[in-house]
Amino acid sequence: MTTESQNTTDSIDHSDLVGWMPETQGRGTLTLLASCLATIMLCTWIVIHPRICTRRKHRSLHKLALWVKTIIAPEFIAVEAAQEWIQARKVAKEASKTTNGEFCIVQSFYLGMFGLQNRTCYGTKIMWPNQFLWLLNQGLLDWKDRKEWGLSVDNIKDKSNSDTTGKLFATSQVVWFVAQCIMRVSNGLPLAPLEAMTLSYVPLFAVAYLHWWAKPRDIETPSEINLPKMTLEQLTVFESLALDDRFDNEGMSKQESLWVVWTLTPRLFEREALDRARDKQSQGQSRAPLVGRNVLPFAAKKYACLDPVDAHEEQGTVLAHWDPELYHSRIMWPLCCLAGLSFPALHLISWNSAFPTLIETWLWRTATIASMGSMLLFMQVERLVVKWCDPWTILKILLPSTYMVGRSVLLVGTFAALRAMDPAVYDTYTVSTYWLHIM
Repeated sequence: MTTESQNTTDSIDHSDLVGWMPETQGRGTLTLLASCLATIMLCTWIVIHPRICTRRKHRSLHKLALWVKTIIAPEFIAVEAAQEWIQARKVAKEASKTTNGEFCIVQSFYLGMFGLQNRTCYGTKIMWPNQFLWLLNQGLLDWKDRKEWGLSVDNIKDKSNSDTTGKLFATSQVVWFVAQCIMRVSNGLPLAPLEAMTLSYVPLFAVAYLHWWAKPRDIETPSEINLPKMTLEQLTVFESLALDDRFDNEGMSKQESLWVVWTLTPRLFEREALDRARDKQSQGQSRAPLVGRNVLPFAAKKYACLDPVDAHEEQGTVLAHWDPELYHSRIMWPLCCLAGLSFPALHLISWNSAFPTLIETWLWRTATIASMGSMLLFMQVERLVVKWCDPWTILKILLPSTYMVGRSVLLVGTFAALRAMDPAVYDTYTVSTYWLHIM
């Protein structure tokens, strides 16, 4: 069954809308749901590359938290992937200087996802990338012993549950779904709101997969090593380079808290920004020399400030903090903004779709525009911090709140529309009966 005319909200009688459709010569509601939900799962659950959590409960909850975040706001997962790739590339470049160029981005990703941990008398602590680089530069770790650390590429790939075949399969399924939608439109057939929403995940899926292609996935156990012998001064410097202690496994109450699974992994640029802010505040004040600063003067500039402070301890709540290298890039940042804006923008495909009621039609349109505007403004601020004494606090909270409300309306409206849609949504074209049709 085929048709050449695409119906709009203005040209269709709402009494002609149809609900659940059985699998007839055309396509039914079950086929529509299966195709869209399978593609959404590939764009969300499959694309997730979580950090390593030694506690099974934390591991499952953390991946669930990432999946919920990807469903609601896939823009942030895409930008997070880009930021992780930038840090991994930096660490790999720096480590290559002392490893004869043998340190690759796979090993850098492994470090960033808590793959290397050092044993203590209470448990294990995260070996942060800047700590690892410092140990290499000081000659305290011998790169020839990398297999004993579990840091060889073969060992990492053996632990990873990701493979190129699976990635290519996911990519091919997503590409075929996009091709189906293009063919429907070219044949004058309307897309269901669910198909429009599914399409909106695709650009962000591509961005995340591109940056996480080399990142190991679903590793359950880290590599544990004993720290090399160090003097008291060296040990003080090493411990001060830690970005955070909430992710360690030493039995502390804050490490056992389930709130940790929802916390974003701190990165080097965040610590560097915090150190610069604190150094600025301390200018003009007398400060006692720090242990190890005279011995290792380069460490404070290149890796982090030697003050033993927690990276998460600061005034206000950070809603957004983009990597400066990414944010100030004249090529990558505009592309990230376009990718982020593409998610609500692609919902505009259903602007003229027939919804069950006129109210739902305008709710869909309003939510789409509101999501686009709030996301565009939100991504223009490099570091968004909410402080209750700040007169801009209401606006700072309003932007992400508007986006979340808009996303909720679109998500609910997408599935609510299935109860009454344009019957032409279930019409098919000839090529859909061929063996190429995967779902």
